[in-house]
Amino acid sequence: MMIPTTTLNNGVTMPQLGFGVFQVPDLDDCEAAVTAALKAGYRLIDTATAYQNEEAVGRAIKKSGLKREDLFITSKLWVSDFTYERAQRGIDASLKRLGLDYMDLYLLHQPYGDTMGAWRALEEAYHAGKIRAIGVSNFYADQLKNLELTMTVQPAVNQIEVNPWYQQTDEVNFNQHEQVRVEAWAPFAEGKHDIFNQPTIQAIAEAHHKTTGQVILRWLLQRGITVIPKSVHPERMAENMAVFDFELSTSEMATLASLDKGVSQFFDHRDPVTIEQIFGASLKQLHE
Repeated sequence: MMIPTTTLNNGVTMPQLGFGVFQVPDLDDCEAAVTAALKAGYRLIDTATAYQNEEAVGRAIKKSGLKREDLFITSKLWVSDFTYERAQRGIDASLKRLGLDYMDLYLLHQPYGDTMGAWRALEEAYHAGKIRAIGVSNFYADQLKNLELTMTVQPAVNQIEVNPWYQQTDEVNFNQHEQVRVEAWAPFAEGKHDIFNQPTIQAIAEAHHKTTGQVILRWLLQRGITVIPKSVHPERMAENMAVFDFELSTSEMATLASLDKGVSQFFDHRDPVTIEQIFGASLKQLHE
């Protein structure tokens, strides 16, 4: 099946649903998963330098036999490369590992360190044709606005955590008002709070003869959000794609909105202690 596309603010078209490879660090497993995803019909593949599997994604792309122009490949720059010079090298390193002449989308993975310097390098690569669209990940509204006011190329995408437990309504609305496409990571909250067996979601799924996972993906799509679910199982890959043949009603969307816990299911990106614990070591590399 053909996955519908959306048009980004620079005119580039992007599939509304893709395949993520976070937490698939084994290169052989990742290559097999991406190969299966491409065979299933996925065309958007989302990786990152920090995932340590860009090479596997590149191998799967090369072996697929698919035309490069039919694919939409996303990767992300890690905070240890957040200076202008390091970002330049990081972009080229991602391209080399992927075995590509260009990436369709490249993101700043986190809003820490010298984001401005790194963004200038992304802009340069964008103008040089190495990247078709540039964006950010995990940027809150004020951080996004600060970047927009400082730089010359507006971010095309902001990849953030969005799932039934953490719906980020205000953040989503702000991005959409700015014409920045929201892309949801962890759409299933990695199964937290037994999400696949949640009674309210199950009832809606049964009414549509769908699974709870399909209802969650459909709910995100109807909010105008791109989704990148991950699975290493071909049957689940196919299931995650089968979400364009039904529609949730206004009342069902409202019911799902009532499930919001308003708290990240992973960590607070604004907590200084968390930032130091998770990203401190990478940021210190900038000064080595």
